[in-house]
Amino acid sequence: MVMVIGLEGSANKIGVGIIQDGKVLSNPRRTYITPPGQGFIPHDTAKHHQAHVLEVLQEALAEAGADPQDVDAIAFTKGPGMAAPLISVAVVARTISQLWNKPLIAVNHCIGHIEMGRLVTGAENPTVLYVSGGNTQIIAYLERKYRIFGETIDLAVGNCLDRFARILMLSNDPSPGYNIEQMAKKGKKYLPLPYCVKGMDVSFSGILSYLEERANKLLKTQQYTKADLCFSLQETVFAMLVETTERAMAHCGSQEVLICGGVGCNIRLQEMMGKMCEERGAKLYATDESFCIDNGAMIAQAGYLMYNSGLTTPLSDTWVTQRFRTDDVPVTWRE
Repeated sequence: MVMVIGLEGSANKIGVGIIQDGKVLSNPRRTYITPPGQGFIPHDTAKHHQAHVLEVLQEALAEAGADPQDVDAIAFTKGPGMAAPLISVAVVARTISQLWNKPLIAVNHCIGHIEMGRLVTGAENPTVLYVSGGNTQIIAYLERKYRIFGETIDLAVGNCLDRFARILMLSNDPSPGYNIEQMAKKGKKYLPLPYCVKGMDVSFSGILSYLEERANKLLKTQQYTKADLCFSLQETVFAMLVETTERAMAHCGSQEVLICGGVGCNIRLQEMMGKMCEERGAKLYATDESFCIDNGAMIAQAGYLMYNSGLTTPLSDTWVTQRFRTDDVPVTWRE
């Protein structure tokens, strides 16, 4: 029975999860929430993580009924992400590794999302749509690598949604994307927006600029409501993601789609992707916010797979990086 503890802190969530042989024993987290109209600054986010990481660690151990001696390895997020928060969590992982005399495993954040999605949904070999605040990628597995078939060439879709929420001064509690989703449900009037798909890649900066220039005027003249604009933005960006995912499925001959990452818990995105899958006779796999949103268990699960395949990380290689490509990681645990 292999037990791995995972520490995640690449953005505004600090999470610690414990996995034992594919079973989630605990997965607490804390979220750094800023006032409406503001994003989260790396330095302040790191301070939040430093203030909460030990209590979250103790909570994870208590909830799992585990002691340090029960743990076989400690996994942590190496990247991608924001530098200061990544460093603050890596320091904790290194410290407890030496205190407990346990090996370290440096995990790619994106692969953590994919492997957690595969674990909780049972998807075998899906085409993956990975959508979050910092990443937007369409991924498929082939020959010991997760291959990127398409991605954003500028903003991540989650960043686009977050920044539009700031324009509308929506609350960041529990998240700006969630509040856009709720407001969009009341929207009735569609505003045509720039639709930017370039081959297999997508671009969101033009859509955001278009709205930044026009949103206040459209609201003041009462041509559109805030709900209408949220509805229009979601419909447009999600249609772009469904189109490129379908193209990747056709290329790979795939009959499974897995949505993961923080934006992946958006019900409207799941509905649109589900309709496309239904028309193709394919199956959609998606999870709720407990596993879509950044969490420690996903890092623990990826670490568990890496550890079982013989991979650990020497202390000298436990540095972090803001840029860590999904397709840079040798996937030694899959056939």
